Amino acid sequence: MVSIKSEEEIELLRESNLLVGMTLGEIAKHIRPGITTLELDRIAEAFIRSHGAVPGFLNYDGYPYTLCISLNEVVVHGLPSEKCILKEGDIVSVDCGTLKNGFYGDSAYTFEVGKVSDEMHELLETTKESLYKGIEKAVAGMRVGDIGYAVQSYCEARGYAVVRELVGHGVGRDMHEEPPVPNYGRRGQGVLLKEGMVIAIEPMIARGERYVYLDDDGWSVRTRDGKPCAHFEHTIAIRKGKADILSSFEYVERVLEQLH
Repeated sequence: MVSIKSEEEIELLRESNLLVGMTLGEIAKHIRPGITTLELDRIAEAFIRSHGAVPGFLNYDGYPYTLCISLNEVVVHGLPSEKCILKEGDIVSVDCGTLKNGFYGDSAYTFEVGKVSDEMHELLETTKESLYKGIEKAVAGMRVGDIGYAVQSYCEARGYAVVRELVGHGVGRDMHEEPPVPNYGRRGQGVLLKEGMVIAIEPMIARGERYVYLDDDGWSVRTRDGKPCAHFEHTIAIRKGKADILSSFEYVERVLEQLH
């Protein structure tokens, strides 16, 4: 059942999602060679709690951490670890959720660690651009397939593959609500988008083939060919004419500009 949110609910969702954006901005200050992913997780948890919210992922479906931190060929759901140390040239997807006033926030950003190869940089740029291509189609009267088609056609035209097993989703009082929002699809197909729906769009785009497998840890999803994958995610409210982006990359990008 797809739920339509009231204006009041959308503003509460915006608050939760902006806190995710702020948390990702805080994490951006610490992304560097030598830091462990568990340290990043601790920083995020403390930051979220200091803003009167709780980590949305922690204990969700049994997940044991605040962040999903996925390096290089890990697509999503990478487990933070003391043994996992960032190194120069890595790319690292940080997926973060918050729960505040009964509503979830959900957003992800893939970071460059130090200087990355041109190929890695291009993968990140394309994936991020494809997110906004999808958001352009996320308006009342369009369908979920229009979003997927926009992401898929943009990435495949540039030689990248769209991971299909993992998809975007509705967001509200639960982290994962109806409808599923795949990053592939056919125009004019799928669930009709109506004003007041809130969905997360999250392209997961691979440099090699689209096939993935679940790691023995029971959480991490990896590309089967071991090639890198990037992941960007916004939570948006469906409106007439133009989507309303509830999450934000501005905090991250402000930090990254200062660091460079």
